[in-house]
Amino acid sequence: MKTYEALRRQYKQFIYHGFEIAEEPGKVCLTYDFEIPGLSSFAPVWEIPCHKEDLGEDETFLNMVFSLGMVELISYWKIACPKEVIIEPYGLSREQIAWWKSLYFNGLGEFYYTNGIEENERDFMTIVADEEVWLPERRDGVSMENSLEKNSAKGCLVPVGGGKDSSVSLEILRKWKEHNFCYIINPRGATLDSAAAAGYGEDHIIAVKRTLDANMLRLNKEGYLNGHTPFSAIVAFSAAITAYLHGLTYIVLSNESSANESTVKDSYVNHQYSKSFQFEKDFHEYEEKYLGSGTYYFSLLRPLSEFQIAAYFAGLPAYHDVFKSCNAGSKENIWCGKCSKCLFVWLILSPFLSQERLAEIFGTNMAENPEMEQYFDQLIGLSQEKPFECVGSRDEINAAVTLTIRDYPKEKKLPYLFEHYKQMGLYEKTLPVCDRYFHYYDHENLLPEQFEAVFVEELKKRGAYCD
Repeated sequence: MKTYEALRRQYKQFIYHGFEIAEEPGKVCLTYDFEIPGLSSFAPVWEIPCHKEDLGEDETFLNMVFSLGMVELISYWKIACPKEVIIEPYGLSREQIAWWKSLYFNGLGEFYYTNGIEENERDFMTIVADEEVWLPERRDGVSMENSLEKNSAKGCLVPVGGGKDSSVSLEILRKWKEHNFCYIINPRGATLDSAAAAGYGEDHIIAVKRTLDANMLRLNKEGYLNGHTPFSAIVAFSAAITAYLHGLTYIVLSNESSANESTVKDSYVNHQYSKSFQFEKDFHEYEEKYLGSGTYYFSLLRPLSEFQIAAYFAGLPAYHDVFKSCNAGSKENIWCGKCSKCLFVWLILSPFLSQERLAEIFGTNMAENPEMEQYFDQLIGLSQEKPFECVGSRDEINAAVTLTIRDYPKEKKLPYLFEHYKQMGLYEKTLPVCDRYFHYYDHENLLPEQFEAVFVEELKKRGAYCD
């Protein structure tokens, strides 16, 4: 692999030249124009269903498209990490530049860590842009205090990733189902099947297509820098555009409180940074001040831990055979049964579903596989790093394992990984405190009042208690 320092010396600039908007029947196509001079140009494309016309004259829409390009560009910048990033289409204030640098730096924490790069937020990048900024007015004077009942035509856009979390959100929002739309980027089996299991037909699914530039994929294969970028930030900006085009007010995420925990202990490095409450709050404020689309971005599941979400999801059997959140098996729409993400989902569901049922869902018995021990030890916090996946906190995974052991039939032999846990003396240590997750509730959230009322009511009904 080429080195960070050598690439920055050779390629000193990244340029965001602009974007093109093509209105086609039933959709709008956005093509971005990025360049690393001397290396390559890049033209990623988005296709968003839309029946509006004359979008090129809509200043709010143009600003939102520009902003999606600002988050899209980081996937291409990281190829060589040029020190100077030149922004040509729109101006940015100093406050905006600081906002984008914070997103890039924190969202690239895993990228820097896994590539062995030491950097700081002040020096890793200089953003050059005209300081003259256009500030939009809020669309139609929409007040975010309006309840969904009073403003039902505005409805909810719910990003669906095919895992358990978005399925839980769809169930909690079931009473408003006629006003909800599932938002899916590059649909695959699990995303479409999860939407169908929730009762959403094609008329309530908004599927967008994101196409990565082939030059980036080629350069990755040639040894240029590669790694994790803040994908959930792309979801945020693209969902805001989609909600705006379809007249929807609420963008309802399914990110939980557990996403706030760092992946590497005692550091800022968090695989889930753009799922954290810090990013949620930052995006919410940025949209209000600089986009003004009239959309309201929040995570419905923010008050909960992964543990409580698993408890709720266990009571939704219609989704059990269709949900998938394994990155390794996503193209084939399967659980690979060999990765840390698969193991995490297995463990967090273990207090609520039998080991036999889990083996049916995953197609293998991971709890009896000694090769999973390394991932298991990472998940329960025996190493400095958790797996670089979207997984729950160390403490709640320990609680899930402990409760599974406590309630496991005494006449049966404990599966290998659970016996391994017990032999390390962790069971006795965790048992006195593991029930606390049944009553966990994070009050640091952005739930509108009427959503929180339905949220709490549904959780209590399903047995995923909170207080």
